[in-house]
Parts: sequence; C-alpha cells; structure tokens
Amino acid sequence: MEKVATAKSHKILFLNTLAFTVCFAAWMFNGVLVTFLADNQVFKWGPVEIGWLMGIPVLTGSIFRLPAGMLTDKFGGKPVYGTLLFICAVPMYLLSKADSFATFALCSFGFGLAGVSFSIGIAFSSVWYPRHRQGTALGIFGAGNAGAALTTLLAPTLLNRLTDHGANLEGWRQLPVYYAMMLAAMGVIFFLFAENKKPASSGKNFVQMLAPLKDLRVWRFGLYYFLVFGCFVAFSQWLVPYFVNVYYLPLVTAGIFASAFSLPSGVIRALGGWMSDKYGGRKVMFWVLGTSTLISFLLIMPRMEIYSPGRGIMAKRSGVVEEATATSITLNGTSYALKEKPPAEAFDDRMLILPSKQTWQEPVVETGQEVRKKELLAKGVTKIYFQANVWIFAILVILLGSIWGIGKAAVYKLIPDYFPEEVGVVGGMVGVLGGLGGFFCPIIFGYMLQWTGLWTSCWIFMFALSLLCLLWMHFVVQSLMEKKHPKDMRKLENKH
Repeated sequence: MEKVATAKSHKILFLNTLAFTVCFAAWMFNGVLVTFLADNQVFKWGPVEIGWLMGIPVLTGSIFRLPAGMLTDKFGGKPVYGTLLFICAVPMYLLSKADSFATFALCSFGFGLAGVSFSIGIAFSSVWYPRHRQGTALGIFGAGNAGAALTTLLAPTLLNRLTDHGANLEGWRQLPVYYAMMLAAMGVIFFLFAENKKPASSGKNFVQMLAPLKDLRVWRFGLYYFLVFGCFVAFSQWLVPYFVNVYYLPLVTAGIFASAFSLPSGVIRALGGWMSDKYGGRKVMFWVLGTSTLISFLLIMPRMEIYSPGRGIMAKRSGVVEEATATSITLNGTSYALKEKPPAEAFDDRMLILPSKQTWQEPVVETGQEVRKKELLAKGVTKIYFQANVWIFAILVILLGSIWGIGKAAVYKLIPDYFPEEVGVVGGMVGVLGGLGGFFCPIIFGYMLQWTGLWTSCWIFMFALSLLCLLWMHFVVQSLMEKKHPKDMRKLENKH
C-alpha cells in the first residue's frame, strides 16, 4: 500500500480500468448473442437453456476469483492480468465455431474467465493507493462495469450488420472473432505498459492467506455483493429478453434500454467510492439497501388486464321482463338503466402511471323471463388495466442500476477498512459470492418465469433479497452499538 498517490498510481489505475472494461464487455457477451440466436431460431433454446448460457460465463468468472486474487497478492497484477487476457481470447475465438448447446456452453465456460479480472484489478489497484484514497480509486476502477453497456449497446447493431439484418444468420460467427481480437490486443497493451507491484502480505503461504475467510464479516460483505453486483450482472443480460418479450421491442432497442441500465451503474461507481470515503461505507450501504428494497417492490406489479365482477342491478320486485337491451331492462313498467360498455380504449397509446379501469353492466335476463324480487337483472363488469409503461419501468430500472453501482463501491470500501493487507483474498472471496449472483440469478429467473408465467417474478426475488440484506445489516449494526455503547442504547430504548 502506497503512502501517497503518484502519477504511476494513476497510470496503473487507468490500465486496470481499461482492461476491466474490455473483460467485462466479453464477460457479458452471451446476454446479447444468446438472445439473438434464440429469437432467430438459429438454435432452439427455451428460457432454461438461455438462463444457463447466460449464467455459465458468470460462473467461471466467479469461482476463479478467489484463486485469481490470491495469485495477484502473491505475484503481482501484471503477469496475472496480462496472461488472463490472452487465455480468454482463445475460447472466445472458438465460440465462432460452436454448433450445439454443449459446444456453446464449453466455450462460454472458457471466456467466462474474463470475470476474474475484477479481483485481479481490485488487488492490483489497491496496492498503488493510500488507505484514505482507496474508496475513490476502487470506485473508478469499478467503472469498468460500463463494458456491459458497451456490449448491450453495440453488439445488437453489429449482429444486424454482420447478418445483413437476418438475411445471412451465419454472419453472427464473426462477432466472437472481433471480441477475441480485442482481448488479445488488450493483453499486449497491458504487458507493454503496466508495472508490477506486490502487497506486504505476498510472503505468506496460501494457507495463511486464506485465514481471513474465517471471519463472518467476509460472508456478509459477500451477500451484499451478491445483490449489488451479482444481480447487476444478471440484469445486464436478462433485461434484453425482458424488454423484447414484455414490451415487444426490437432487439436493438432492447439493447439500448439494457445499456441504459448498465452504463450509469458502471460510471456512477466512482461517485460511490467518493461517497464511501466521505461518509463511510456502512452509511452508504444502508441507503443503498433501503432504496433497492423500495424500487424492487414497485417493480413487482406486472403489466396486466383484470376482469372482475362489478356493481350489478337487482329486481326491486317480482315480475316478467318486458324488454331487455344493452342499455335498459323494463320490468312491470319500471325501467332499469344499464351502464353501457365503453368503446375499447387504446391504453398503450397513452402514458398511464396508475392502474386504469372501465365499468359497465350486461343483462343476464331475456325478454319474457319471469324473475323474483332481488334477482339479478344485469351483472356488473370491471376491467382494471395496468400498463407498466415502458418509460416508467426503464427509469426505475436505471435508477436501481445506479444505486447498485454506488453499493458496489461501498462494499469494496469496507474491505480495505477491515482487511487492509488481504484485499486480494477477501476481495476475491467477496467477488466469488457476487459473481455467483450473476450466475444463479438468470437461472433462477428462468425457472421462476417457467413456474409462474410472470416476467416480474424476478423482481419478487430482488425485493426479498434486498430486504434480507437490509435486515441483516441493521441487526449487526445494532449489536455492535450495544457492545460499544450499552448505556446509550438503554437510554434510547427507554425513551421509546
């Protein structure tokens, strides 16, 4: 760990961030490509297969984060990072030859190693900055998450051009080749311009390096990161088919909306690092988790039309129906006016924030029918329509992604605060748990969609997870306060 930041520190941070952006773009590659191939029936994949193919690269980039962080602490970031970039370029290139689910999954497992770039970059960046600047530095590094936005924004357009807008579907095979070239080129740049540096803990053996993992705090940080990073990764891919299926948007437009979710989250991570340095990671996380819970709850309600019984009309006395029409019913000389069915409204032509309703009445008796007192003459019908407007949905989703971006920086501000000499190991383990969120969530979303038939079932999961994290943090902080200031806590309880 440096005592002051230098020009060399900033150069290494720039290279780390640039390499992370390239790796993250490659890591999120399947979100666009798999959706394109499935929509165009190049491969006959259902929601479960799509979920697995989106999750497999994330799994690889997750489970190897801990060993990657340990190797970085042991040997420094330059050789580890540079080698990773070249390794990932190989399976990315081979993806262009894939012709089945198995080969596609195998190549995805290989280039998914790009995801371990996070734990390498975190460890390699932190050793170049003093403790009071690490939150900001790691927040800037984390802005490389914007690589996800680059893929969702540019890849659909590239696919359209490479396939002649669907006329030559086999043209998709050129896109993995371009990504492989990009990874290899970044590897050359990193080896040429980066300088190596190791932390003070590099002399420890691997068993000693794993000692911090006994601390429950590491696993709690991992759960937070499962939400703010893992779910960010999952939705960076899941939002593309979400917009296509729920709002019937073209793939390119869906990619633009998904990139609008990913890009602010990556860029705002630098702000999150600054906020965490200024206000403390714990305060920032309270705000992040509370807001995540609220927005997830607002997104639960699906786009829907509901027909329900409304206020009907009953006979005031017994008799014979003299006339029954769509506008009135006459019984023993008494006329009962009916509320007519309104013309079908084009609800989607207007921006509706709140649910809208239509009500009308329909006769259930016929002319000449004998009825008794209080018998139903006309039934009431209520139609409730909730538009779940795409623009309102997009604003909430973009806001949520930005909040998660701040949360990602806050979590990694907490790590060097509590584990200053084990950032690689602890950051790697937290990264593993966060990355596993990116792996499991698309699979969970796929199964929940299959079981419930509701695309918004993913937001139910987000609400429950956000609430769990918030409650755990609250009880931990409350317990710490009781230990450090028992008298003040008792006075506070007595006041309430």
